[in-house]
Amino acid sequence: MTIDVAILGATGMVGQRFVQLLANHPTFRVAELCASERSVGKRYEDAAPWRLSGDNPMPDAVVGPCDPGAVRSPVVFSALDSATALIVEPAFRDAGRAVLTNASPFRMAAGVPLLIPEVNPEHAEWVRGKAGFIVANPNCTHQAMTIALAPLHRRWGVEAVCVASYQAVSGAGYPGESAWDMLGNVHPHAGDEEEKVASEPQKILDAPDLRISARCVRVPVADGHLVAVQAKLRVDPGPDAIREALASFVGPYALHSSPRPLIHLLSQRDRPTPKLDADRGGGMAVSIARVERCEVFTVKFFALAHNAIRGAAGGALANAELLVAKGILALGVA
Repeated sequence: MTIDVAILGATGMVGQRFVQLLANHPTFRVAELCASERSVGKRYEDAAPWRLSGDNPMPDAVVGPCDPGAVRSPVVFSALDSATALIVEPAFRDAGRAVLTNASPFRMAAGVPLLIPEVNPEHAEWVRGKAGFIVANPNCTHQAMTIALAPLHRRWGVEAVCVASYQAVSGAGYPGESAWDMLGNVHPHAGDEEEKVASEPQKILDAPDLRISARCVRVPVADGHLVAVQAKLRVDPGPDAIREALASFVGPYALHSSPRPLIHLLSQRDRPTPKLDADRGGGMAVSIARVERCEVFTVKFFALAHNAIRGAAGGALANAELLVAKGILALGVA
């Protein structure tokens, strides 16, 4: 038994990740690919040159419109840009669809779960019993940090965080940053990334008083966001206890897209790196190293996650798997 799903924004980079990750998925079947008017009616292969490794699993699928009147699937994964999502996603919600979104407009809205399924699965209960709803996954930049902070906050309480990010260019989509801007160069992130990093973990961790100061930088790397984190805890348990808490942390539900171990603790001082560690756990694991006492706060460490998988399509897919595991989405719905 499977659930039919549609992908909104299927021609973009995150949309292609959805198509890739959903191929042969045990729970969800891609029934519809949807995109803008310029792609409607075209074969998927013609509408979207495949830009990921491996073959396009649905080259002959015909692209449809992002219109709830034309889409039959009860579940939609949204890879829409923020401006389009602001209009289209509520239309699908109001038409009784379950919307799993990677877009940002509704992340901080009251009643919309902002989910990392291993961290705050209880927030999924906010949509139980609703005919249509939106569930959001967080900004890609802070997910490695927030997953790492979760067990620390539960055991000892996290009061404040200072974080710097080193973000891959795939986070800007395709074609993204120009080669002229990025080759041999880094630059401060010009958007509102820092505000998202500062506010979204408060909602996820149920920690409205958590203070986060963030600086975000774009670097010439394809995939994988690295963050340097300094955290102030209410008590100082020492680096060894913190390492144990990180190494033993897993989500309460066994989900197809949630790896075990969830956190890989690395011993090398020059790790984690995007080239060697972004693909751990199928791109869904978090790699952490250099867990050390901080001279200013309590602890400091480096953490890395794949921004386009854990931080985007894979995260939304894991959220949908959580809804099935909790009985909020029912199998056999088509």
